[in-house]
Amino acid sequence: MIDEERVVLESVRYAAPPPMIKVKGSHREIGQQIGEAFAEQIQRSVQNARALLDQTYDTLELTWEGAEIQARKYIPFAQERYPQYVDELVGMAEGAGVGFEDLAVVNAMEAVTMDALHLTKCTSLAVNGDCTADGHVLVAHNEDWLPEDERGVYIVQAAPDDEPPWLAMTYGGLLPNIGFNACGIAQCCDSVYPNDSRIGIPRVIVSRAVLSARTLSDAMRSALVSKRAAGYNHLLVHETGELYSVEVSARRFAILYGEEGSIVHTNHYLDAKMQAIEDDSDELISTRLRYFRARRLLKRTELHSIKSLQQIQRDHLNYPNSICNHSMTHVDPLDREKTICALIMDLTARAMHVAWGNPCANQYHTYYLD
Repeated sequence: MIDEERVVLESVRYAAPPPMIKVKGSHREIGQQIGEAFAEQIQRSVQNARALLDQTYDTLELTWEGAEIQARKYIPFAQERYPQYVDELVGMAEGAGVGFEDLAVVNAMEAVTMDALHLTKCTSLAVNGDCTADGHVLVAHNEDWLPEDERGVYIVQAAPDDEPPWLAMTYGGLLPNIGFNACGIAQCCDSVYPNDSRIGIPRVIVSRAVLSARTLSDAMRSALVSKRAAGYNHLLVHETGELYSVEVSARRFAILYGEEGSIVHTNHYLDAKMQAIEDDSDELISTRLRYFRARRLLKRTELHSIKSLQQIQRDHLNYPNSICNHSMTHVDPLDREKTICALIMDLTARAMHVAWGNPCANQYHTYYLD
């Protein structure tokens, strides 16, 4: 048995909520506003990415200059299909005073490292009005990533000139993609590891496009855009209570429906034809444990609430590789990660409840989409 009290006491605590900015205008203007407001976080994320490549050189044999060369291969595909999101990155770089090439590496890190960053501990789940006490549609996500980037978490509320307004969480120099928009569509992204990856549109830019969807079919089309480099699992939820997992690779996809009012996804493929192209599936043990654990915990409660989902997000079964994931300092840098934030989206109330850092040790703060 783990000592829950010790785990909580040893976790990083944040007295303040994650910072938020409201932005509007063209995509370049939105990027500039984000870059100016969070220059310190963006600059630090570039430094963290450089340090990671330095620490893992013996394994990856990849320098920062080499990563920039690799990232340049992906940007033309993004520019051809989604020039507006390349403009957002250009604006962020300008506002934060960093090079665009640096942000290109940060946003294509999974691709340029050939998925050697096996960060496999994110957990996403959702319940619709059939399974909640107040009839609300709730979506929960634990974002697990490098501990060094935890300080860079922030919230963006955006009103682009040509897209629905949206509210999303991000960190450092990454384009926002975990959130929901004014059309009642929410997205959570879970890393998966196909063996058919190729040079194409980076995952982060694909998922940023999903956030702009006006309908569920638009969201799915964006997730399945041609010439994509690889894929996430996109857990997509509509305010009416429709629940989907769209499992994506570079060339294949599967659409799974949330039966009986709930859905769970972690970091492995659930569809049989997607499992056939999963890379290193034998190594992805903790993701399966978290998946079954989250499903069991969901079934324990007949009618859920924000508080009941928060309890699931704090779960420590299989610690430290638990739903509430904790960093272990002795672990290989390629596998070292923790829950840097946990969030619950209430699509009915247009609200996002965010715990900065491990949810077992930090309180949730509420943000609304105006």
